[in-house]
Amino acid sequence: MSRFITNIPKIVVAFLLVAAIVNLLIGVFLRYVMIEVTDWLDLDPIRFTWVEEVGEMLLAWLTLIGAAIGVRERTHFTLHILHLSPAAQRRVDRVHYALVAIFGAIAAWYGVKLCLLNRMLVTPGLEINLAVLYASVVVGGVLLAIYAVAMIVAPPADDRTVVPLEVRAE
Repeated sequence: MSRFITNIPKIVVAFLLVAAIVNLLIGVFLRYVMIEVTDWLDLDPIRFTWVEEVGEMLLAWLTLIGAAIGVRERTHFTLHILHLSPAAQRRVDRVHYALVAIFGAIAAWYGVKLCLLNRMLVTPGLEINLAVLYASVVVGGVLLAIYAVAMIVAPPADDRTVVPLEVRAE
């Protein structure tokens, strides 16, 4: 059960990615096919301004939750220009993750403020409450902070010092 709970952000990101792709395809279809069809049949055009709004919401949620997953999975880009001892590298990693946790907490804090500030505003097309958009900052920031603290408290095995085996072709 705990494995399922830890995979919830990945499942959400997968769903958001599929939804964003479907939304994009619908937008392309409506723009490049249905406009021609409605013009040819002399019908009222189909409104598709909602596609942009849905895409913006999906992209915000996808990006912020995905960034937190990247912290937990250690898949963000890193540049190793200093060759430090393993103990010094662990200290640098702890400072790094502490800064990420602080950034996540600040983002979540200001995301809450944005949600409260914009809770009465809606998007022009679908009239979705703008707090839904800014809630992505809250969720992403909280996940960033939690995952960064987890990396400080229980860091994964250091796989950067492992020397890869040579493969010899005979």
